[in-house]
Amino acid sequence: MTAPVRSKLRWAILALLFASTVINYLDRQALSILASTVQRDLGMTTLDYAHVVQLFLIAYTAAYLIAGRVTDWLGTKVSLALFVGWWSIANLLTGLVSSAGQLGAARFALGLGEAGNYTAGPKAVSEHFEPSERALAFGIYTAGAMVGATLAPPLIAGLAIAYGWRAAFLATGSLGFVWLIAWLLVYRSPKGTPPRARPLPEAGLWSAILRDRTIWLLALSRAIADPVWYFYLFWFPKYLTDARGLDLVAVASFAWIVYLAADIGSVGGGFLSSRLVKRGIDPARSRIMAMAVAVVLAPLGAFIATGPILPIVFALGSLVAFAHLVFQINMGTLIVDLYPGRVVATVFGVIAAGSGVGGIISTQIVGSLVSGGSYDHVFILMALLHPVAWGVAWLAWRSAARSPVRARVPA
Repeated sequence: MTAPVRSKLRWAILALLFASTVINYLDRQALSILASTVQRDLGMTTLDYAHVVQLFLIAYTAAYLIAGRVTDWLGTKVSLALFVGWWSIANLLTGLVSSAGQLGAARFALGLGEAGNYTAGPKAVSEHFEPSERALAFGIYTAGAMVGATLAPPLIAGLAIAYGWRAAFLATGSLGFVWLIAWLLVYRSPKGTPPRARPLPEAGLWSAILRDRTIWLLALSRAIADPVWYFYLFWFPKYLTDARGLDLVAVASFAWIVYLAADIGSVGGGFLSSRLVKRGIDPARSRIMAMAVAVVLAPLGAFIATGPILPIVFALGSLVAFAHLVFQINMGTLIVDLYPGRVVATVFGVIAAGSGVGGIISTQIVGSLVSGGSYDHVFILMALLHPVAWGVAWLAWRSAARSPVRARVPA
């Protein structure tokens, strides 16, 4: 394969990763957009809704531990096709539920599939992109999540208003099968790379992971930071309805602004650290430097608790979303920089499981705090998390040279 053809292929693959991530977030965000409508139809309380979100996050967290290993074993092409097919079926089933229990089961199944998008994606980036391009590539494909979240309010609400809330799940669930056809036709592994990773001694690998301080610090960093994103993803549209009095049409008209800011943070965060690498700064150091943006901007979200006018609420929420995606993109790229491609999906899955644990715990806390109708304490709590998470990530970066996994697994 000649270099120009390979170059074109990698960008086509990146476009498909972007598309899968758009679909991933459309399917995930559909319930939060329609939360109040679905609650009324199924007779659910706010805590019932919190428990459904928790079921998704429990499955999502557990799936990361399996999805990463499946990705390294089956290879990027087969594993991602499997994951997208699974979660698309789960989202279709959400449109057929008739009780809170069935809704919880459908979202649990969705969580089992959706995690795989974020283990296969980093593996594809590690295979097809050089270090100086990885953060930008990572940012572009992850921006699909924010595009999905941006499109979700008007698209999901529009479908629900026109055809009923069940139609929104059926329509978004069907998109995954269209994507599958393109993926299976386009994706090819890099020249000289087998479609399946050579088998590794499982006991030895997991022993090294359990002893790897860097992995656990990065997992802890995500557990601290990611509840901020889960709150803005699962609860912010509900806050606009419950606390600020916006109806479904108004939420559809304005909530996308916050997620558009996240899009900018995703691509901008990747561009920032990629530029630092091109200026001669060590790749891993450049990621840590870029992540510091969140330390400055994310705490400003606390001012939403003062009850400002809605334009200020959206501006502050947008700053937080922008900051978090700068943090998240560079965290993901840091993992790809530090760990060998043969096991990067497995390591990424373990670290991402920390995100799910943080989400499970924070969802219960948020559900309890907002049951009384007030979100003020939640906005203040969320403002404290990114500075702590950055400090933990810095410690992880400083300990990376002593990583047992890096010492055990060849590049």
